[in-house]
Amino acid sequence: MKFIKILLISLVTLAVVLGVTGLFLPDSAHVERSVSINAPASKVFPLVNDMTRFNEWSPWAGLDPDATYEYSGPDAGPGAMMSWSSDDPSLGEGSMKITASSPERVETYLDFGDQGDANAYLTLVENGDVTVVTWGFDTEFRGDIIQRYFGLAMDALVGASYEEGLAKLKTVAES
Repeated sequence: MKFIKILLISLVTLAVVLGVTGLFLPDSAHVERSVSINAPASKVFPLVNDMTRFNEWSPWAGLDPDATYEYSGPDAGPGAMMSWSSDDPSLGEGSMKITASSPERVETYLDFGDQGDANAYLTLVENGDVTVVTWGFDTEFRGDIIQRYFGLAMDALVGASYEEGLAKLKTVAES
């Protein structure tokens, strides 16, 4: 009986400590990766501004060959939207919509359903024959303590995928 009492007190103490600690964790996360592409920005821009071309370089496109994709609005530029659905939990369901677009920057809104939402961007900076593309991701946890803990790993989780996607974008743009 004494063991159970100590165990319960320990579990309650641990829950309180984790909850209080979670309140002090960042309420947002930012991830950013860059790549240098040996192509002019005019060749890279159509690849990142057109939803129908996203899966040519997306790091998630090959995760589930049975995933379905739907496109709405214009193919490219503000209002262009892609939705996906997959039984694979690593892909899940969601949508991505271009909210702003210029030859130097494309901004998107990502809706992951119950998993939340985020904003992403791709910037293109041309320097001679090279274009530096930076892919960024920002999300807010709106006070959710559990999400704040996930936020600690966001750079590792999303960053690796962004590096893979940028490497694919480089290959497509340079070919």
